[in-house]
Amino acid sequence: MSLSWPSDGLAAAASLPRESRDTLFVLSVIGWIVLLQTPLIPIWCTGLAVTVLLWRGWLAMRHQTLPGWPIRLALLLLALGGTFFSHQTVIGHAAGVTLIVVLLALKTLELRTRRDAFVVFFLGFFTLLTHFFHSQSLLTAMGILIALLGLLTGLVLAHMPVGHPPIAHAARRAAGMALLGAPIMLVLFMLFPRFAPLWGIPTDSSLGRSGLSGHMQVGQIARLALDESIAFRVEFAGGQRPPQNQLYFRGPVLSAFDGVTWRPRFNPDASVALPVLNTQLPTDVTGPGVTYRLTMEPSNRPWLMTLEATPQLGSVLGQQPLATPDLQWLLRRPITDVIRFDAVAYPDFRHGPAARILDLQFYRALPPGFNPRTLQWALELQRQHGFPESPRILIDHVLRELQTGGYTYTLEPGIFGHHSADEFWFDRKQGFCEHIASSFVILMRALDVPARVVTGYHGGERNPVDGVWTVRQSDAHAWAEVWLSDQGWTRIDPTAYVAPSRTTDLSRLTAPPGVLAGTLMQINPSVLLRARALWEATNNRWNQWVLNYTQSRQLDLLRRLGVQSPSWTDLLYALAGVLVVASLAGALWAGWSRTTHDPWLRLLEAARQRLRRTGLPIATHATPRQMADVIRGSHLAEEERSRWAQWLMALETQRYDPQGTVLLSGLKKQFRSLNTPRRH
Repeated sequence: MSLSWPSDGLAAAASLPRESRDTLFVLSVIGWIVLLQTPLIPIWCTGLAVTVLLWRGWLAMRHQTLPGWPIRLALLLLALGGTFFSHQTVIGHAAGVTLIVVLLALKTLELRTRRDAFVVFFLGFFTLLTHFFHSQSLLTAMGILIALLGLLTGLVLAHMPVGHPPIAHAARRAAGMALLGAPIMLVLFMLFPRFAPLWGIPTDSSLGRSGLSGHMQVGQIARLALDESIAFRVEFAGGQRPPQNQLYFRGPVLSAFDGVTWRPRFNPDASVALPVLNTQLPTDVTGPGVTYRLTMEPSNRPWLMTLEATPQLGSVLGQQPLATPDLQWLLRRPITDVIRFDAVAYPDFRHGPAARILDLQFYRALPPGFNPRTLQWALELQRQHGFPESPRILIDHVLRELQTGGYTYTLEPGIFGHHSADEFWFDRKQGFCEHIASSFVILMRALDVPARVVTGYHGGERNPVDGVWTVRQSDAHAWAEVWLSDQGWTRIDPTAYVAPSRTTDLSRLTAPPGVLAGTLMQINPSVLLRARALWEATNNRWNQWVLNYTQSRQLDLLRRLGVQSPSWTDLLYALAGVLVVASLAGALWAGWSRTTHDPWLRLLEAARQRLRRTGLPIATHATPRQMADVIRGSHLAEEERSRWAQWLMALETQRYDPQGTVLLSGLKKQFRSLNTPRRH
């Protein structure tokens, strides 16, 4: 038996039996829910769920019998085995999400009664909630809203068990229900107390996210530079951002080198146990400060990106940040949510000992057996300059070599081998910022100059829509710090001598665009950039007003409403008061609407008034059938009698016929087209 489908998809859906049509609609909504979860669940889970949904849809169209319990049990065991294989457990939210997605799909194989449908709907609602375990972004919220409206539409259809009501009609009722519930949800969002750490969603610390790592190998930041996702946003007070050569956002400071990998001297993973950490940076600042607000995207890393140098930070995520001796800010746990903090930076600062101390020996250490040509060059430079009193002469010589020696800045310098500094200085003469910074620091240490690598971000771009300064992963950067007598640690960005535009014009190397992006850029280069700026500005507003709506902002709201010293108990009182008032208002409105504002009764009364104006003896409480009988026995024109009588009987059918085949909205349109009856 084959199905013949009309060319119009809507007509095809309308031609299906009610049960098949509604089943296919519910399956499509569940398919959308599975699609939302696809990036977060194992590939076999997506494949199994899609296969089950397609199979269930085929059974619905062919009116076939649903599979028996042995097949369902076998699929359940398969799902349990796959979950255990993927997660090594069936407990925990990652394994739980995998199971809940599969169970949602499997439940459709026993979708026979309204009770089964209700189970599917509420299981779907729960599955939607689990998506917030991984993301609370605006795009996620939009996808979940579509799924929510789909499930509500299916729920409305399930409460209309007879007849053949259109899906569009059920969708309008579902949207109306969502709009009616929106004010209550808004009140709950605004006033429900946010108790840390109970308020929030636990995030799997093993979930990989893009961002700066706690160590650096040559080539690592170059790979990160291909990522155009946003790392953080910055709003400068009064729109007065610092000059371009001061837009350095400090991240991990890497001082320990084993010949291949740079690592921090002060391990962030052991930050709680280190006695050297404190709540203020050890810096001397001068000059005016730069006030800014920074909003960081989740990075699953503990470090905060701050504009150099930010001496103090307030509470972030309910905890006081800790500062390392090398000017890095840390939290005690990874950042798994969008966070925002206000700070003041002082671009003119001094850090580090003024005179040479024993501790600086750590920053001159090099592992044996690496980069012999670089070490030999360092000896030649020292002999050439006669071991000068100040290392500034040697540093300037190396920087001139970078500027005039034919070195180039590139994202694709090739794979570096065992002696990375030798290859950069003498063979390739090209590299990305971490190639240049690492080679420069190795040479400085070979010259007996204390030096270290600093990673972070440099530059960014202004969003033309909202004026917010946006820093992307592609702005990841690495530079050097050297210790100079009477100056302390001094920033030197060797990349600026190879590619000055990287630090003066804030230009970055970018990967070639994809096919779609490339096509849009060829047609109109501003279309893609403008669309991206608009989306990012909208997403930033979502971050500021929704994801960063914390308890402190709740209490600020109460202060603006006149509460002198608000607390979480005041939030509960306010919430309870609003809900009580809303409940009473809703009950009064429902009673008033039922008695005086029934749309069917209003339409019937309008028909009575129009018929009375013709002089017909219409009783005050006449039913549509009684009114139709009066019209049939009147002396009105035959055509008018027929049209009015048919309309009145359809009005009665809409009210009392349980089939629900006549819509009130259609009757209203017909009523407006009916002429006022006239005598024959």
